[in-house]
Amino acid sequence: MAHWPEAATILKLIEAADTIMIHRHVRPDPDALGSQLGLKRILEVAYPEKQVYVVGGIVRDLEFLGKMEHVEPEMYQEALVIVLDTANHERIDGPHALTGKTVVKIDHHPDEDAYATHQIVDTTVSSTSEMIAELAGIWGLELDEASAFLLFAGIVGDTGRFQFRNATPRTFEVAAELINHGIDTNRLYRQMYKTNLATLQLQGYVLQNVNVTDAGVGYVKIDADVLRTFHATPEAASLLVNSFSGLEGLKCWVMFVENKDEIRVRIRSKGPVINEVAKRYRGGGHPMAAGATIEKWEEMDEVIMALDEVAAPFTFETEES
Repeated sequence: MAHWPEAATILKLIEAADTIMIHRHVRPDPDALGSQLGLKRILEVAYPEKQVYVVGGIVRDLEFLGKMEHVEPEMYQEALVIVLDTANHERIDGPHALTGKTVVKIDHHPDEDAYATHQIVDTTVSSTSEMIAELAGIWGLELDEASAFLLFAGIVGDTGRFQFRNATPRTFEVAAELINHGIDTNRLYRQMYKTNLATLQLQGYVLQNVNVTDAGVGYVKIDADVLRTFHATPEAASLLVNSFSGLEGLKCWVMFVENKDEIRVRIRSKGPVINEVAKRYRGGGHPMAAGATIEKWEEMDEVIMALDEVAAPFTFETEES
């Protein structure tokens, strides 16, 4: 079990609070939603007298995980706010999160923005959902099938179904403990990875339009015209970032997706450290998985060149020796 000294303090804050607001980052992925909704369920079961709210937008493809709730700004005055899976305060979904009486941050991204009064940040853990599962054990709070399902979904999402290198031996142990609560993994995988015809056809476009540099950087450009052609949303397109990850010789890859007044940049890697590149373009993240934002297409070539610089010296032979 993990050792986080702040865990005891955060439990006391939870026990003392009558109102708890749980936030996470904008454009949530399965880990953000799984940890958020999973923590809500754990706290509601343990403390039925408390008012626990989950706040933020929802992604249509992940609605099966649960719904968000409406809260008024004045409700934050005496509330404990817990922000999950969010490295920077600019990415918190909800304008009033930092107005709470006390703010707690629980995250597995690199700690670049200590915006909370109390925090637990651990980059060695696969996902924030895994952290919440561990914290429930540390706090002595029970999981049930519903909370286990949500936390397992978050772990599955952030480990790429346990394929990524962030899946540690402890990750598998925690996942096994969650499965022991009787969750229906078939239902989870069926709902999480279902796709419609338009998205499937867009995936075909992505596979046909992958470019790879001499340094081993793969990239795909999806502009507004492509999205309209395939009747796809930027969110659906962004989920295809790993669709060509198995390409031979690929060291890292990036997908550029146009969205209104910005261009989202999703970066993944098999070895080269790419989050420093993301930081240069209004982003950040993990060494092997990061995101950024550019404002015009002319910046796309700059991002690719920056990735070339970190990819060129990397060799898989060096990694394996």
